[in-house]
Amino acid sequence: MNILITGASGFIGTALAKYLADKHTVICLSRQAPEGAFAYVQGSFDSAEDLSRLDSYDIQAVIHLAAVTGGSTEEESLAVNVLGTRRLYRYLLDHGCQKFITASSIAVVGGLTEDLIPLELPIPDDHPCLAADAYGLSKAMVEELTRYFHRNHKDTDFINLRFGAVASPGWIPPVLKTGSKPTLPFITLGHVHAEDVVEGITAALESPLKPGVRTLNLVGPDASSNLPVAELLTPLVGNDFNLDYYHFSGQEYKPLYAMDRFKEEFGFVPSHSTRHTMDTT
Repeated sequence: MNILITGASGFIGTALAKYLADKHTVICLSRQAPEGAFAYVQGSFDSAEDLSRLDSYDIQAVIHLAAVTGGSTEEESLAVNVLGTRRLYRYLLDHGCQKFITASSIAVVGGLTEDLIPLELPIPDDHPCLAADAYGLSKAMVEELTRYFHRNHKDTDFINLRFGAVASPGWIPPVLKTGSKPTLPFITLGHVHAEDVVEGITAALESPLKPGVRTLNLVGPDASSNLPVAELLTPLVGNDFNLDYYHFSGQEYKPLYAMDRFKEEFGFVPSHSTRHTMDTT
């Protein structure tokens, strides 16, 4: 396939471009040239002028990684992430692209604020947006944007991947003590290794075209905690919150975000643990 990657000079974008280049034609759109011998278009995804430089490419799929990230202002988040993505996707739809893989975030649920209590655990792929921050809201709005576009282009395949906090090589999982309260627990405990992100995106990309909109979590195979999930979360969510899932044998350290559908849809299961096994209790 001819694949456009936005944000291609970033950490994940560079690794992904290199990973895909052996099997596909990769076109990189970013402000800085990525490392590697790829077709490269300098520019920003939210600029109509820059997008016009893609006119000579027959783009069949896009992996949209570029965005302003957590901590961005409301103005930046909505202007770049939402309106910019609308401009990019409108351009690609008008030029015949059919597969759209969007980097969403577990921040959609609301984990960038201290007081988040999710509606259920494990957190399902379609958990509604409870974000009180502009970044999480913008990612939820982009997911809604893909539903709007699909209603008007019913032959398109939109895949929104809610990434966990991406762990780079050398990242050390947190070590927690009994009774400790991690900062932003539903982000801190929801890491995913970069290798699993690259392989997960590839599995979604190379899956058969399936018109519709799918929103799926992509986190590591376990919670980023050396302590059992129920022991850690009970003081945070209260004794009345249903944590039965984490009391079953073999599930004590399972991730906070459900991953069953990712395996069902794409046959991929993350393999890089995000859990520190040192006993500090």
